[in-house]
Parts: sequence; structure tokens; C-alpha cells
Amino acid sequence: MHQSSVVIDSKLAWVGTTIFTVMSKLAADCGAINLSQGFPDFQAEPALFDATWRAMREGKNQYPPMAGVAELRAAIAAKVAALYGAHYDVDTEITVTAGATQALFTAIAAFVRSGDEVIVFEPVYDSYVPAIETVGGKAVYATLRFPDYRPDWEQLRSLLSPRTRMIIINSPHNPTGSLLEAEDLAQLAELTRGTDIVLLSDEVYEHIVFDGALHQSVAAHPELAARGLVVSSFGKTYHITGWKVGYVLAPAALMTEFRKVHQFNVFTVNTPCQLGIAEYMRDASRHLGLAAFYESRREFFRRQLSGSRFEWLTCRGTYFQLARYHAISDLPDREFAQWLTREAGVAVIPVSVFYRDGRDDHVVRFCFAKQEATLAAAGEKLRRL
Repeated sequence: MHQSSVVIDSKLAWVGTTIFTVMSKLAADCGAINLSQGFPDFQAEPALFDATWRAMREGKNQYPPMAGVAELRAAIAAKVAALYGAHYDVDTEITVTAGATQALFTAIAAFVRSGDEVIVFEPVYDSYVPAIETVGGKAVYATLRFPDYRPDWEQLRSLLSPRTRMIIINSPHNPTGSLLEAEDLAQLAELTRGTDIVLLSDEVYEHIVFDGALHQSVAAHPELAARGLVVSSFGKTYHITGWKVGYVLAPAALMTEFRKVHQFNVFTVNTPCQLGIAEYMRDASRHLGLAAFYESRREFFRRQLSGSRFEWLTCRGTYFQLARYHAISDLPDREFAQWLTREAGVAVIPVSVFYRDGRDDHVVRFCFAKQEATLAAAGEKLRRL
């Protein structure tokens, strides 16, 4: 162990280890079922691995183009055109990234200067604000209204200022599972009309929407698309979160700025995985069938807890289910999550961590992207509470 003699004035003095790492470690230490961190405990299809291994064996192991291999960018363009009627230029408007987190950080770094304001919605995913503050920006907080987590557009209007450089939206929303509707995008277009505000849209769960709802992509809204960077993730779509491959869509002028940072941030993303994904995604059923796949998991998980003392909140998308636990305990949610992991053997995420002031509605987040056997085992433990 080495003791540093350097005095460090931390840019992120308030940031510790993420709650996802903390709860996953606690789950491992306690032998608990991990329904905290958002990753599947099942494999992707062998066809995806076969395509990637084939690319490796064929010698496709050197640097790809900075923006991503042409085959994958073409496949992304075709998917987006088919789903949203939006046509992005393969060469100038699509960039493959090292997962969505890198895409989000790079977008913020490319456009936010010291003193700029960036509006985010609470509960807010944990990577946004540290990225804003790392580049000298200031996060300004709008609130999604509990318990349905709907935006208040009049509140957003009151938060706009000449310093507002960017608005970050996330739909389907992590951690709440709420969705933005077409009228929400219309409101956002009206509020930003005539400004130079950049819109960063985190759409990593775009294919996981339930109950017949349609994902409202910024890519499909021409006025917002003209000021928007749209981020998505193959990790979420194809059950390969550890591959860390995502992408960004943006008009050429915005993408030019994004790539200026991207090329010195990661430069590019591993070649064989890009080629494997490009081949695999030719079969559109693999992403079009995802909503039904996860909706059945949601219903299975809810059945496991029928008769329990948890109260489900609405889950319209993502693979996360929020639940109130007030009938079980009056502990603060962080303490309840620790207790649930140690004593009941099921790890969850306390939702207060997604609020800057630790607002606590006594709600925890379960991840149901798990095998049915895992969910059944968790249900057995949770029904006892």
C-alpha cells in the first residue's frame, strides 16, 4: 500500500463507490440473490457469439474506423429507419461507442462548458451529474412527480435560463420504469424552440416497453432530432452488458463535435464485437421480441410476490420494478435495502440514491432481468416478510 504525498482537490469530492457496486458486493458477501444491479443472469444466443468468434478468426482484430465499423453503422441506420422513420447518414451521423455511459459522458464533455447549466430529472441515473460536474457544468434539477414519475413541464420552463446548455431525458426511465409520451416531446419542443439548447436523450431501454405502449424516440421527432443526441445500448438489447457497446445518433453538426471528444476519449470500440452484433441484428425479431420477453418476466416476478406486503408501482418499461415497502418496515430505504440483503437474502437498490437530497419515499428497485428460477427463489424469500 502506497501513501500519496499529493494534495488532491477532488473534482467530485461527494462521489463514492456507486450503489450498484456496493449492493452487488453485499449480495455476494451475504450469498443473497442479486436483484440490485441491472444485468441479466442468463446468456445471449449462441448465434451472436458465433458471429463474433468468426470475425476474430477471420482476422478482424485491428483498429476499426473511429466512428465504428461500416457494417454496424449501416445496420443501426436500417433499424432506426424501420422503427422511427428517421434517416441518419451512416458516415456522418452515427457513432459506435464503448457502451452508453461513455456516449453520455462524451456528449456532455463535447457541449458543456464551465458554468453551463444542464437540466436533469430526479430521480436521476447516477452517471449524469458526475459527468456534468467533471467538465465544470452545473446540474439543475427538475422533478418527476411521485408516484407515477411524470414530468412537470411548467417546472421545467421555470428552470430554463440563458445558461441552460443541455437537457438530459431518459425514456424508458431508469430507475422508475416510466415513459415519456408524444405530448411530452411536443412540450419539450415548444420549450426549447428558438434556443441553442442541446437535448441528450438516453434511450438504452428503447426496446423494452410494455402493455402495448410505443417508445417515443427523439429520433422520430424531427424538431427535437435536429437538436438531439440519441444514445442506445446493445448491452441492454442483446443481454451483453459486459461487452460495453452502444451508439449515438445526431445531426452531422452535432456529431462532428461529439467525435472530436470521442476520438481522444476512447478513439474506437473493439472490432470483432461490432461485426458480431452487425450480423446478429440483421434479424429484427431479436430486438422486436424484447418487449414481450421482458413483459413476461415482469408478470412472472409480480406473480411471485402476489400476497406479499410489497406494493408495486407502475412499470411501463425497462427491466426494473419499483415497490413500496411501508407495510413491512419504516426503515429508511438505504437501511431497508441493507436489511433485506442480509436478513431476507435479496439485494435491491434504494431509490433515494437517485435524489441529490436523499428524498426517501420508502421505495426500492428490483431488477427482473433474471432467469425464472432466480425470480422464483427471490419470491419465496420475499413472500415471508
